[in-house]
Amino acid sequence: MKIGINGSGRLASPDLDAIVADIEQSEADGYGSYWLAQTALADSIAMLGIAGRTTSKIELGTAVVPTWTRHPEVMAAGALTAQAASTGRLVLGIGLAHQTTVEDRWGMAWERPVKHMSEYLAILDSLLNTGTASLKGEVWSLNQQAALMTDTPPKIMIAALGEQMLKIAGKRTDGTILWCVGPKTLEAQIVPVINDAADSAGRPTPRVVCSLPVCVTDNPQPTRDFVGQMLAGYAELPSYRAMLDIEGVHGVEEISLIGDEATVNAGLDAIAAAGATDFTAVVIPDSDGPARTLNLLQARTN
Repeated sequence: MKIGINGSGRLASPDLDAIVADIEQSEADGYGSYWLAQTALADSIAMLGIAGRTTSKIELGTAVVPTWTRHPEVMAAGALTAQAASTGRLVLGIGLAHQTTVEDRWGMAWERPVKHMSEYLAILDSLLNTGTASLKGEVWSLNQQAALMTDTPPKIMIAALGEQMLKIAGKRTDGTILWCVGPKTLEAQIVPVINDAADSAGRPTPRVVCSLPVCVTDNPQPTRDFVGQMLAGYAELPSYRAMLDIEGVHGVEEISLIGDEATVNAGLDAIAAAGATDFTAVVIPDSDGPARTLNLLQARTN
């Protein structure tokens, strides 16, 4: 299982220099990938493109960019630019976001999400691979022909949890990017559905990228309480609530990897055994800082 870092927590107080430095250090430490969410007014694709100019090996992924606020042509332009800047190391992770976000924050109508994603991928995939698109859809449309900045299209993954989206991910993309998902859900739902869909479409086995908070500590309860408070809202979102129910837990803190080295290693082993191909850690420091957590994760990259 490939180990990476999810640096999205840095975006709470975005500092471009600090994020780029963190990506550079993650590459130096041997991590296979670094992932950023799209939040507020920090552009994750642009930041990864900038970091791509000062790194050479580490995979750079968005986890994830919502589709509703970017026409697929705009998404493709940003992704191709970052792909060129990073000499072919971008993974474009996209997702539908959530109904409350779409309606309450953006004032848009949450309608036909499966059709929305299907048409979005049709345009996006065609643009990334050929520079052309010709679709008059029910949700998304584009008639475009343009030169490509790179001959190597970025990989596409989608945030998929439910059966319909997992089937789309398996049949039409390189995999799925997960949050609020533990080993029970991976084994019972995520991995079988996406792998079967890929197999039926004659595609390679898709990547399954699992991300959770991680903290190596001898005093887990304060960190668990902190994570529970910080991430309480996720337990109320229907898509994540369904995943947590499969795990038999109330909140994200109960499936987070928090404890001593043996506990965290056992958690990582369980996630790998359940079928995750990648794990990206949201590092949560305890009162002594993140050193023990980073040491454990770094040891697993070798």
